[in-house]
Amino acid sequence: MISITEKTLQDLQFPTVLETISDGCNTDIGKEKALQIKPFRDKEELMQSLMQTSEYVSSFQNNNAIPNHGFDAITHEIKFLAIEDSFLEVGSFRKIANLSATTNVLLNFLKKFDDYYPNLNARASRVELTKEIISAIDAIVDKYGEIKDNASPALAGIRQNMNLVRGKVNQSFGVALTQYNSLGYLDDIKESFVQNRRVLAVLAMYRRKVKGSILGSSKTGSIAYIEPEATLKYSRELANLEYEEKEEITRILKNLSNVIRPFLPLLVEYQDFLSDIDVVAGKAKYANRINGILPTITEERRLFFREAYHPILYLNNKQKQEVTHPQTIELKQENRIIVISGPNAGGKTISLKTVGLLQLMLQSGILIPVHERSETFLFDRILTDIGDNQSIENHLSTYSYRLKNMNYFLKKCNKKTMFLIDEFGTGSDPELGGALAEIFLEEFYHREAFGIITTHYSNLKILANELPYATNANMMFDEKSLEPMYKLALGQAGSSFTFEVAQKNGIPFGLINRAKKKIEVGKVRFDKTIATLQKERSKLEKTSLNLKEEETRAREESKKMENINTRIQQKLESYQELYDSNQKIIYIGQKIDDIAEKYFNNKNKKELIGEFLKIVEIENSKRKKATPKETKEKVEKQKEIIAEVKVKVEEIRKEKKEKKLKPVVEKPKPILKIGDRVRMLDGRSVGSIDAIEKNKATVNYGIFTSKVSLDELELVEAVKK
Repeated sequence: MISITEKTLQDLQFPTVLETISDGCNTDIGKEKALQIKPFRDKEELMQSLMQTSEYVSSFQNNNAIPNHGFDAITHEIKFLAIEDSFLEVGSFRKIANLSATTNVLLNFLKKFDDYYPNLNARASRVELTKEIISAIDAIVDKYGEIKDNASPALAGIRQNMNLVRGKVNQSFGVALTQYNSLGYLDDIKESFVQNRRVLAVLAMYRRKVKGSILGSSKTGSIAYIEPEATLKYSRELANLEYEEKEEITRILKNLSNVIRPFLPLLVEYQDFLSDIDVVAGKAKYANRINGILPTITEERRLFFREAYHPILYLNNKQKQEVTHPQTIELKQENRIIVISGPNAGGKTISLKTVGLLQLMLQSGILIPVHERSETFLFDRILTDIGDNQSIENHLSTYSYRLKNMNYFLKKCNKKTMFLIDEFGTGSDPELGGALAEIFLEEFYHREAFGIITTHYSNLKILANELPYATNANMMFDEKSLEPMYKLALGQAGSSFTFEVAQKNGIPFGLINRAKKKIEVGKVRFDKTIATLQKERSKLEKTSLNLKEEETRAREESKKMENINTRIQQKLESYQELYDSNQKIIYIGQKIDDIAEKYFNNKNKKELIGEFLKIVEIENSKRKKATPKETKEKVEKQKEIIAEVKVKVEEIRKEKKEKKLKPVVEKPKPILKIGDRVRMLDGRSVGSIDAIEKNKATVNYGIFTSKVSLDELELVEAVKK
């Protein structure tokens, strides 16, 4: 049974992630649901949730985009329909119809594209599709949310009579307007509306001369608003019809409410379904922003997050256009606890929080920003002790609070637990607190729990080194500037660089030396050794990067050489063909010369023609019948090769001529000595000579040495005497 406390959620800033997801939802219910996301207790439900989000993310790239699933909440309407004999207003029915239509479109779409969205369709298939709700409402309410004239025969009759009476009202009013206007009784505005009724704007002095009902006057009292007597009769008739219309509409809405009421559970389900899809969409948008994916979830006890980003830090840095450094962390049965050490502000806490938050997000059905080859398994508990935990309410000191926490850890810790402890053992005497922290760490270790701890305590670093299935790690720092590199290096403890950082910040050297004398010599030496090892690791990192760059350049050069070699090979083949062709012509020429010699001596024409024909027939038997196009291409190619060869031959002749004219004076080769900086004749790397034996030199390249013949070396810089 998976159980993760509220404290863990707060420690790992999980609510901040939920707020960002909530902002990506379109509906108020969806936003509220997103804020209530919690880690799943059931693995099957979790996998469905992760796959649904993953499928929704894929819809951003494929051509089958998921249709709009936004809706107006009908929470008020659901409550009203639950009350017997209640009825809804006309606008509420339009909202219900739209909700039903949106659901139907989405259900049909997911059913059609089940191959693309199997898990989303599995969720949709639990919802019933019906057109009865839409049909019932569309028969009564139009698309603008008004009751249709043909909603009932009675309403149709009432509205027909109302239109006739309105016509009579307007006709009678028009007659009165013309009559009194011609008499000069009306103001310039002539008419107005009072209590939604059409009235004449009569000058106050003539109000007794106009027959009708006074419904009001202007602010100054200069105008009286009178409804003409002829119109008054029809207005009363219209008011009666409007009352009848209102009564009929109420009856229709009651009937429609009774028709829709049996569908109440389905409407609740529709709203729940669409809001669930809205949350999935919110999670998918968030995954898109942080490059979230679904890593492999295994049954094997292994957590391997490759190139993992802290999502909150990543989005904040992206906004500021700053770089976020990813971390690669692995926990497995043979390496189940990592103790991270090193100076503050190097990223220890962020590395710890990254692992915890990503695992928590994944177990809550949210995709995480890691490399696709990452994998993990599901923990029953994630226990955290991060940050300043001084409890003012409980009057507990930081250390008391942490001890209370450790007690809880000891009760709950087992092989399906991951624990994350920041600044382990702090808040007490370093010697005593460190000893107790060591015992806790041993206990967690023997219970086979997975965990990450950050600490400055040397005894915990030593313990991690001694335990077979625990590992030290450090946040790398630049060995010269002592600036953090925000990169986690496994396998070695980190120095706190206490004295180095103090010196960098201008603390006098004398004071630092006095401080060193105050503490145990062994501890200083231990910390110094760690600091030296970290510096060496940093140097090796840089060297490794340089070697990789050199390797890349060498690969590129090799590719270039291959291309050149291919071109040379092609040219050689062309030249060989030309040479063979010329040799054949020379051979035929020699044959003809022999025949000509014979004929010169015996003057036998018959023998001459026979020999000549024999040569022609032998040569023709070797030829193949070629099309005019092929013959032309062959001739053109041969011309190109001849022209190229001619240029090359001319160049060679010119060079030979110049060599004959200029006698070459060779420079005497310098005598190489120990300490000289040299390089190989066909190489780029520069090294220095460590030793010379007979005709061979030992050249030191920094990372490695090599024995090379003196004839193969050239001088770059002679050693200074």
